[in-house]
Amino acid sequence: MSEYRLQQIKGHILTENKITGMTDSPSPLTIHVLNTAMGVPGSNMALSLYKKVPSTNAWSLINTRITNDDGRCPGLITKQMFTPGVYKIKFETAQYWESMGQTCFYPYVEITFTINDSGQKYHVPLLLSRFSFSTYRGS
Repeated sequence: MSEYRLQQIKGHILTENKITGMTDSPSPLTIHVLNTAMGVPGSNMALSLYKKVPSTNAWSLINTRITNDDGRCPGLITKQMFTPGVYKIKFETAQYWESMGQTCFYPYVEITFTINDSGQKYHVPLLLSRFSFSTYRGS
């Protein structure tokens, strides 16, 4: 078994690496990156969250983060900042694959979605390999 895979398994077994809570106020928007090629979380992937400004159609940067050992980003946006509108998450996939000494077809993945009811919780998973990706709206 590769050293990388052993480190990933270790991260899931040790309780110190488990998510015990997101923050005092959980984010209404959560993400989860899964490296389906290797069967592990997409840890240490840079991502940026944007919201479209209706009056200019420009994208406004809300937050820039890096996924944790479980491929998640707790506290991505606050309930107060999460208002109806069009959002985009940009995942820096080339940097992620390069950090493992591999190349990929998609240098980044952008997922754009509309929030109509900011009172709901939204989960946006990214299932990723070097040559494909998929996503869906979870809960």
